[in-house]
Amino acid sequence: MKDVQCLQYGALSSNTIDFVSPSASKSVPLHVFIHGGYWQALSKRESFFPAISALKNHMAFAAIDYTLCPEANIDQIVDECCLALRLLFAQADELGFDRKRVVVSGSSAGAHLAAMACINLEQDVRPAGAVLLSGIYELEPLIGTYVNEAIKMDTSIAHRNSPVFYELSNFPNTLIAWGANETQEFILQSKYFADLLNRAGCEVTIFQMDKRNHFDIVFDIAQNSEILKKMHALVGIGG
Repeated sequence: MKDVQCLQYGALSSNTIDFVSPSASKSVPLHVFIHGGYWQALSKRESFFPAISALKNHMAFAAIDYTLCPEANIDQIVDECCLALRLLFAQADELGFDRKRVVVSGSSAGAHLAAMACINLEQDVRPAGAVLLSGIYELEPLIGTYVNEAIKMDTSIAHRNSPVFYELSNFPNTLIAWGANETQEFILQSKYFADLLNRAGCEVTIFQMDKRNHFDIVFDIAQNSEILKKMHALVGIGG
């Protein structure tokens, strides 16, 4: 692995990004990954596995760390991910990637955070593409579950952090995927959010990955897969 830079985007120790780029490269595409874990587990350390594939395909790669629940709430986590992306765009020239060829991806809660970033970010720092895997796009169904014990989310927090309730006409070109062995709720939420993007006039591709479930579909962004090919197409790699 080439030298990894740790970038600080905020005041907290959790506000860091691990970044790597092909050596002696200028204006390469950038893949930004946001991890899942129901906003309360995992970190950038478990999120760096797509870096090798990115470098092989002449892409830069960044893994965002953020403060976990219950230390932070969902509002803060969304804000942190937006701050991280703003920092990356601000330092694009120094880091050597093309700010017009940025794709953000995430799995599960990471897909939610990637979607919220695409909604909240200003146009000049909005990624060109989004790859959303097995995502959560309406949060209110989680309120009565064990998942919410650490998150402590009420209805108002759930509503303002649910991508399905936003105007989506400026959402970037998007790939939405899920595993064939998902629970029905994840499949329905993915299809519904894709339908909303279509209605808003956005370019969106959906597909189901055979022999994949909620936990292993994410590994397809790090290997030769249909997801990886479609992600590359979002930033102009391949035919």
